Amino acid sequence: LTKESGLKAGTRIALRDPNVEGHPVLAVMDIDAVEQVSDDQIKSMAEKIFGTLDPEHPGVKTFTSLGNTVLSGPIQVLNFSYFQADFPDTFRTAVEIRNEIAQRGWNKVVAFQTRNPMHRAHEELCRMAKERLGADGIVIHMLLGQLKQGDIPAPVRDACIRKMVEVYFEPNTVMITGYGFDMLYAGPREAVLHAVFRQNMGTTHLIVGRDHAGVGDYYGPFDAQTIFDEVPEGALKIEIFRADNTAFSKKLGQVVMMREAPDHTKDDFIALSGTKVREMLGKGIAPPPEFSRPEVAQILMDYYQSLDA
Repeated sequence: LTKESGLKAGTRIALRDPNVEGHPVLAVMDIDAVEQVSDDQIKSMAEKIFGTLDPEHPGVKTFTSLGNTVLSGPIQVLNFSYFQADFPDTFRTAVEIRNEIAQRGWNKVVAFQTRNPMHRAHEELCRMAKERLGADGIVIHMLLGQLKQGDIPAPVRDACIRKMVEVYFEPNTVMITGYGFDMLYAGPREAVLHAVFRQNMGTTHLIVGRDHAGVGDYYGPFDAQTIFDEVPEGALKIEIFRADNTAFSKKLGQVVMMREAPDHTKDDFIALSGTKVREMLGKGIAPPPEFSRPEVAQILMDYYQSLDA
């Protein structure tokens, strides 16, 4: 909030949804405390969260524009915005996911966070983690909130992931769920937040790969993994599956983690830039099957070509 607006302890306020027409009430909050913070304090918090004060960082830009009034107190959630209506087959609360995991009889469960459609390397990384951990199942937990400009819309990502799981995974090995959260792009600090989310929903492991929750060049490629070395022992119950970049090896004829193929050169892998893939899809050209499943590529080609229609 920019101003205190007469708010004080003991006040009840409505929290409205800025993303839905009419701004319906999402929750009510009983204010326990109101505190004004200085611009220097805002900057200090932003630097600790994001590791930078660069105004071009999307998280810093949002955080530093929110005002200088801090409220605390219990919140009663009344609805989950547009997520339940728009994604009835995908959106689940943490309690609902825990209940479904129990219904499936899974005990060891690995979670995979994604804000993108999954290509072959992502698919194989999930399969790899499940096999190496001896897990009963995988929860693909996709972000349904606001992303950065140019990202694939949630309905398209949802369709891609569902098709991949339907065709290429055994029954009762994958749950597809989503949650309403806007990316902060806070890199390592956000990776810890993601781990808490997945612990709360009942998974035992979280895949954290290269540049998890990162943006631009603000973080080192594995900072989101090494930050867990700083988490006090016992503070988290969930365990981290630390992954490297995965890519299809032309030498071995399969997807591998790059660090596990020390005899490979760059040319031994099939790797395409995001820009190149988007260009191909926009022209109706499917990426090679070693990079993207053809069924998934077709959904993406239809989407990109619809943008030019």
